[in-house]
Amino acid sequence: MTLLKGKVALVTGAARGIGKAIALKFASEGADVVFTDLVIDETGLATQKEIENFGVKGKGYASNAANFEEAHKVVGEIVKEFGRIDILVNNAGITRDGLMMRMTEQQWDSVIQVNLKSAFNFIHAVTPVMMKQKGGSIINMASVVGVSGNAGQANYAASKAGMIGLAKSIAKELGSRGIRANAIAPGFIITDMTAGLSEDVKAEWAKQIPLRRGGTPEDVANVATFLASDLSSYVTGQTIHCCGGMNT
Repeated sequence: MTLLKGKVALVTGAARGIGKAIALKFASEGADVVFTDLVIDETGLATQKEIENFGVKGKGYASNAANFEEAHKVVGEIVKEFGRIDILVNNAGITRDGLMMRMTEQQWDSVIQVNLKSAFNFIHAVTPVMMKQKGGSIINMASVVGVSGNAGQANYAASKAGMIGLAKSIAKELGSRGIRANAIAPGFIITDMTAGLSEDVKAEWAKQIPLRRGGTPEDVANVATFLASDLSSYVTGQTIHCCGGMNT
């Protein structure tokens, strides 16, 4: 498959989980893929190898996405080595759940920093690159809770709602330069984080989903591939729900 042949994609927080699935799908479609994570350990190196197995260039960069200077530095290094950045997926994210009355300032700040400020950092860094290229696709990984809210996740929901607003604003700012920006709102996705839930809890979740199953990282990666490719050349400023009908 060659939907992304000749393109360079940058995926933040992609050594594992949904980010990894997106990186591998992009590679399978012919893109050279670079990714960031806090550290590039054995897991990150294994992901890099899996990317390269598709016959494309792959590289992992150790970078704290929530740090403005580090984000700009790594983007500069990527452009120097790969020549361009056509696709940015802002995937880095954490959860620090708790009811508002018990939530600490640190819980709030850390989630906003990692989930939302990291997206600002990388969009800010790649904007001059994409403007010079006169094109690019920016994809923010949001969440259904960023649309509907969720008790016990005020910080996470706020950060993901921010990701949606950020994508819509960037779409309006940069559309005239050929740069598109969209968001994906996954629902209940089976990852390492959710796999530890009991079968009873998973079954209760499934009852709330019209398609009667949790999603896979590959389901989300397929939507990301559409938004990254020229198939979505007239799609910008949108939020695509990948939730099995959960938010219908």
